[in-house]
Amino acid sequence: MEQKKFKTEVSELLQLIIHSLYSHKEIFLRELVSNSSDALDKLKYLTLTDEKLKGHSFEPRIDISFTEEGETRTLTISDNGLGMSHDDLSDNLGTIASSGTKKFLASLTEEQKKDSNLIGQFGVGFYSAFMVAQKVEVVSRKAGEEQAWKWSSTGKGSYTLEESERDSAGTSITLYLNEEGNEYANRWQIEQLVKKYSDHIAYPIFLSYDQTSYDDKKKDKDGKAEKKVEHKVEQINSSSALWRRSKSELTDDQYKEFYKQSSYDSEDPLFYIHTRAEGATEYITLFYIPSKAPFDMYYADYKPGVKLYVKRVYITDDDKELLPSYLRFVRGVIDSEDLPLNVSREILQQNRVMSAIRTASVKKLLGEFQKISDQNPELYTKFIEQFNRPLKEGLYSDYANRDALLDLVRFKSSSEEGYVSLASYKERMRGEQKSIYYITGGKEATLKASPLLEAYRKKGFEVLVMSDDIDDIVVGSIGTYKEIPLKAINKSSAVDDLKEEGDKEKTKEAKSLVKKIKKALGDKVKDVVVSSRLSDSPAVVVVDENDPSVQMQQILKSMGQSDFEEVKPILEINVDDPMVKKIEAAEDKEYLEEMCSVLLDQALLAEGVMPKDPVAFAKKLHSLLSK
Repeated sequence: MEQKKFKTEVSELLQLIIHSLYSHKEIFLRELVSNSSDALDKLKYLTLTDEKLKGHSFEPRIDISFTEEGETRTLTISDNGLGMSHDDLSDNLGTIASSGTKKFLASLTEEQKKDSNLIGQFGVGFYSAFMVAQKVEVVSRKAGEEQAWKWSSTGKGSYTLEESERDSAGTSITLYLNEEGNEYANRWQIEQLVKKYSDHIAYPIFLSYDQTSYDDKKKDKDGKAEKKVEHKVEQINSSSALWRRSKSELTDDQYKEFYKQSSYDSEDPLFYIHTRAEGATEYITLFYIPSKAPFDMYYADYKPGVKLYVKRVYITDDDKELLPSYLRFVRGVIDSEDLPLNVSREILQQNRVMSAIRTASVKKLLGEFQKISDQNPELYTKFIEQFNRPLKEGLYSDYANRDALLDLVRFKSSSEEGYVSLASYKERMRGEQKSIYYITGGKEATLKASPLLEAYRKKGFEVLVMSDDIDDIVVGSIGTYKEIPLKAINKSSAVDDLKEEGDKEKTKEAKSLVKKIKKALGDKVKDVVVSSRLSDSPAVVVVDENDPSVQMQQILKSMGQSDFEEVKPILEINVDDPMVKKIEAAEDKEYLEEMCSVLLDQALLAEGVMPKDPVAFAKKLHSLLSK
């Protein structure tokens, strides 16, 4: 017998599940039945594609049995699926493989740890068994192998592995129920939970139980009716692939329960989209949009949420090519009639049928998103709060659907509450307005307070506030929306639309002042210009049209691009500001340089950018104040 310790993150997860999620303990059965279904899926596929297993006798089923008498009650869930080897048991039940899960565990707050959705987010539902069991035993034999193995643990930091026996391939999980779990050693409870959570598992689920009856015609020696115990085995689920049934047959509750069972989520989805395509390419899709973004949505090793079937035979749930990465939050099923059963991941990426399904599925999803946007704005706002950012990724990764995505993404605004679309912005544009204006970089509050907005507000021009870290990259690549150019107001060219009579004269009069400031700042700036858009602030920083913004430069540096050549900002000055007038009148060289340096650092701070040398800035500011 081997005794091994759980990896640290498994121990953390077990403590979290056992101590924080007791109010949701009934979901343990859903999780274990779902694992059995996955094991059956995998073996069914291998019996059709793996030469070693093609002769394997396979009648897929899941069996549940229980003992309801004695001090320790038990509940057993068995399947005749793929099974696990010694190493599989150790790797699957002793370790969390996803680094994303480890990161997520480390980031949880105490309040978040009470969220029942966590088990599903981790995708490690097996451990939910410890909510109702003082001890868990797993006996498993992998298909194609002779030796079975037993894994056993009380969930307190370690587990044991030893040789065991099993008549055929598959897995049996026996829960030695604790006080919290004793209620589940009960026929009625089991039937209710299977109906609630697992009715549409595609394989039959059988419940074994003893039924007691009394024969009044036969009496025992005490004159009582004779007791008769009959052992029964009954199927307790409908055992049909829900997605292959007609929409008219299904209720909203059935759709939702299938989602929870298949995606390990305890919350209802925001909405779902069920499609049957017939013709040149035949397939069925059932897509769900979660109510909350998956925890690993921004991790490189995110877990895809769509399972691929061919004629109801499970193929894979780990292929990132089924949908584009910007739709990685979508959960559900694709079931093709035309793909070959032995399709590999490499073939999938080049397969004409899969390409057609993917293209049509993306268009269907985006079309449904637009329909919800038009017909149910409240629901669409909930969707955008969770998935706006990944949709924006599609703007630069999916050129074919860019127009549709441009109408779906949302932004904050300088003049409107909540989220606004480019279409609604266009409707509100003033007659003399030539461009769609936006500002990027930094937090929403910082951007809304930017001095750059002053002149646009005075003219009544709305500015889109883009505070997502990818907005700089994404929006800069768009160019136009319905033939109207998009202009970043923190770039030099956007000022052209604001110029008024007298600006040229003002620039000519300030020529010596500009020269003075430029000399004092030296190579800290690319240029110094007289501003046409400032009224209440002394100065602001912008960049040339083709240069990355100051904030984008910081992002590139944080990504480790140390060889990135820093772009100097352009300093726009307000010649009517008292501080700038003092600079104009200054004759002392040291005082002049301090004033100009503080002017630049203030402008950077207003854009949410920390001065290069905060200590030097503080000293210069103190020096000026003391003077």
